[in-house]
Amino acid sequence: MSFKAPESLAEQIAQHIGEQIITGKLKSKERIQELKVATELEVSRGSVREALLILESRHLIDILPRRGAMVAELNKVNVSALYETYITLLVVLGRKVAEVWKEGQLDPLIEQLHKIRAIANSNDPEAPERVVAAGFDLMRMAYPLAENPYLESILEDLQPAIHRAYHMAITSDSNALGYSMTFFGQLLEGVVKRDLPKVEKAIQDYGDHLLSIMMDALEQ
Repeated sequence: MSFKAPESLAEQIAQHIGEQIITGKLKSKERIQELKVATELEVSRGSVREALLILESRHLIDILPRRGAMVAELNKVNVSALYETYITLLVVLGRKVAEVWKEGQLDPLIEQLHKIRAIANSNDPEAPERVVAAGFDLMRMAYPLAENPYLESILEDLQPAIHRAYHMAITSDSNALGYSMTFFGQLLEGVVKRDLPKVEKAIQDYGDHLLSIMMDALEQ
């Protein structure tokens, strides 16, 4: 396998390794060796080193003095802290969108929700992962309405780590996909009605439910 421009080589490497971490192919605390990665992908160690810094900024790996890079650990403390932060930020985003949307601005989000439902109702074995990806796309479609670049930046930085946690949830609980669909519907209904308590409750309940699934999964 080899990687080439036009996309940043380091970014391509980071995405490749990141996908392995998100899907669990690379386990918590597993070492990532620069030379091994460089040899396998036929790239320079400098590019791999840059990719590892990108992954560290996305909370997928830790780079430790004299020990090198290793996959960030998923434990109860880390997952709980991650979700507490992420859900708080999602509430800010959801409330802001509910407060400021104008006629026609929610149409793309509603269309995206229809797409998510179609994916969830399909027989595609990849449906759970596609729903997660489409859910992140729905979030990104809301950014322009909120007009808060700082909020957008922080949410994007946390997205890979959250994606990793989501993947664990949907592979641990067969009902997680159905609960996700309920959440999206309740959230959008709250936004359309400008019902801020409903928006906040939908996000908080969803976060609490997924966190419970992940706490159970981490005990196995």
